[in-house]
Amino acid sequence: MQLSQYISDLLYRYECVTLPNFGAFLSHPISARINEGTSSFYPPQKQLSFNVQLKSNDGLLASYISDAENISFEVATRKIENQVSQLKLRLEKGETVEFKHIGELISSDEGNLSFIPSDNLNYMTEAFGLASFVSPSVERQAHQEVVQKLESRGAIALTPKRRKSALYMKYAAIAVLALGLAGSIGSNLYLTQIEVQNNLALDTANTTLENKIQEATFVIDNPLPAVMVNLKKQNGDFHVVAGAFRVKANSEKKLQQLKTLGFSARLIGVNRYGLHQVVYESFETRKDAEKALFKIRKTQDRAAWLLIKNIP
Repeated sequence: MQLSQYISDLLYRYECVTLPNFGAFLSHPISARINEGTSSFYPPQKQLSFNVQLKSNDGLLASYISDAENISFEVATRKIENQVSQLKLRLEKGETVEFKHIGELISSDEGNLSFIPSDNLNYMTEAFGLASFVSPSVERQAHQEVVQKLESRGAIALTPKRRKSALYMKYAAIAVLALGLAGSIGSNLYLTQIEVQNNLALDTANTTLENKIQEATFVIDNPLPAVMVNLKKQNGDFHVVAGAFRVKANSEKKLQQLKTLGFSARLIGVNRYGLHQVVYESFETRKDAEKALFKIRKTQDRAAWLLIKNIP
């Protein structure tokens, strides 16, 4: 499994990609910058970092792998767990763990992790195609001052041909400016007339519609009897999560499977990563939710987890 590639793909779209029970790769945008000492220009980009404290499984990586490899969410979760176990063993041996196009993780003697980000890719999609470059400094004003001083001293002089060419360029610039102003004024007048006509047409349409509504008469001879439906609302802020899916159809399929098994399953909406979440059931108290979670992990899915969230 190309774990580095999957994480790299997600970093283009998300600012936090968590590797469950290991840590999270974070990205935050930085503006374009200039190194005046080297005259280097750098485009805006996302700067990468690693936080070992963020270990909770949010389902993002597993869901993406599930879609990419056409496997179930549970199988994807187990494959991630195996990869994490191998990564931890390598770090314990003092090896450097490289995530291609992301960075390197190094474990110190004290057990602390150091992250060295890679600069091979720019994960800011808005800056796609932009690269850093070095430009020599241009001192145009100083050059003009030198020319003027040399002319005043008689060291250089403009020939009649060059003076004539410069005069033509001056008049041409004035002509272009005048044409631009005239075009701008004409365009503004034309747009104003269009807006006036549109407003008149809109007023006429609204008046006609109001007259038609006032003339209409609605008569119902045999009204249908009112139907009273009693719906049992699932309450509680404690939810046992069965899975999170990128494709809504997969979440609905999972929902039907859980209902067939007898669970009061439901969809609780889309999380901040764009994944459709399915829960086994919701509970009023944490104690009841943890009791159900323990049973579900033992009999159904050990990857189930508890979500605490107020859902209207």
